[in-house]
Amino acid sequence: MRVSAQRIPNDDLTRQYRDIGADILSAIQEVLPTGRYTLGPNVQQFERDWADYCGTRFSLGISNGTEALHLALLACGVGPGDEVVTACNTYSATAFAISYVGATPVFVDVDPLTYTLGRAGVEAAITTRTRAVIPVHLYGQTVDMDPLLEMARRRRLWIIEDAAHAHGATYKDRRTGALGDIGCFSFYPTKVLGCFGDGGAATTSDESLYQALRRLRYMGQRTKHVHEIIGYQQRLDEIQAAILRVKLQHLDTHIARRRQWAALYDELLADLPVARPAQAPYSTHVYYLYAVRARERDRLAAYLDDRGIGTQIIYPALVPFQEAYAHLRYQRGAFPVAERATEEILCLPMFPELTEDEVQYVAEAVRAFYTH
Repeated sequence: MRVSAQRIPNDDLTRQYRDIGADILSAIQEVLPTGRYTLGPNVQQFERDWADYCGTRFSLGISNGTEALHLALLACGVGPGDEVVTACNTYSATAFAISYVGATPVFVDVDPLTYTLGRAGVEAAITTRTRAVIPVHLYGQTVDMDPLLEMARRRRLWIIEDAAHAHGATYKDRRTGALGDIGCFSFYPTKVLGCFGDGGAATTSDESLYQALRRLRYMGQRTKHVHEIIGYQQRLDEIQAAILRVKLQHLDTHIARRRQWAALYDELLADLPVARPAQAPYSTHVYYLYAVRARERDRLAAYLDDRGIGTQIIYPALVPFQEAYAHLRYQRGAFPVAERATEEILCLPMFPELTEDEVQYVAEAVRAFYTH
C-alpha cells in the first residue's frame, strides 16, 4: 500500500477546493459585479433549494448555526423563566442559544449506542417550566425522533432540531430539518455542507414560525424601515449563499463518499478493541465524524499523531461541566453514559476526498497500536 508522505489530516478542505474550486470562483465572480451582497437573489435561491432538499416549505439563511438556534427559540416564544431540555454532550452553542433568550438549559444523558437523546431521559427532565426540547443529531446520525415528537405534542412542547452535524441525514426517509417544528443548521466550513466562512439556516413548514424567524433575522422587519419587533442583524450573505448553491449540487456525492469510507473503516477495524459508530435502523448516517470509542484513547491519539494521522475529540468535556454553567451545579456522575464516552471518543480522519489507501493506512496504524 502506497500512501503519500503528506500528513493525513482529520479533515481537509483544500482537497475539496481543488475539486470544485473553479465552480466556486465562478459563482463568487458572478456576485461581485452586481453590488447585491445581502439578501439578494443567491440567498433567495439557496433558501428555496435548501427547503426543497430538506423537504420543508421554508428555509431562511442565517449568519451562523448558533444564531439559527437563538432565533428559533425566540420564534417559539421561549424566554426568561422557561426551561429547554437538551443533550449534555453537545457543542456549547446549543446551550448558549438557550441562555441567550434567558431560559435555562436542562441537560440529559444520552443513549449508549448513538449518543443522542432518548424519550425516557427527556420525559424525566420535564417540569412545569419546560417549553422546548432541542434534540441534537450527533456525528451525522439522527435522534430517534418519533417518540420525542409524540411526547412533545402531548405535552405541547416545541421541538427544535440541532442538525449542525447531520446535513442530509434521514430519519425513516425524512431528512433532518423537516422532523421538528424548526430545524437549525450550521454551514461552518468543515460541516457536511459548509461555506467559506460562517453561515447557517433554519427550516420549517410552519408559516407563522417562518414569518417570525424572518422578522427576527433582519431587524424586526417584514417591510424595510418598518420595525415591528426588536430584531437582529443575522443574515446569510450573498457570497456565502452562492458558494452553498454550488456545494449543494455535490452534497449527495460527498455523503456517499463519507459512507463509503465509514464502511471501509467498519470492515478494517472490526476485530480491534474500538467500538465503531453504531448505525441505528431508523437513521441514514452521513458520518460528519467517524467517532470510535477506543481503549487507551489518549495514547492511541498520540500514536496516530506520531504517524502523521490527525484525530480530534468531539467533545472533550460535557457542557454542564463547563465553567459557564457552574451555577447550575451539576455533579460528576449525573451523566454516566456521556461521561464515560468523553474519556473514550476519538474521531478518525473523515472527509469525502480521502483515498482508500489513506483509510487503510489509518486502520493499519490503529491495528499496530493494539497488537504490537
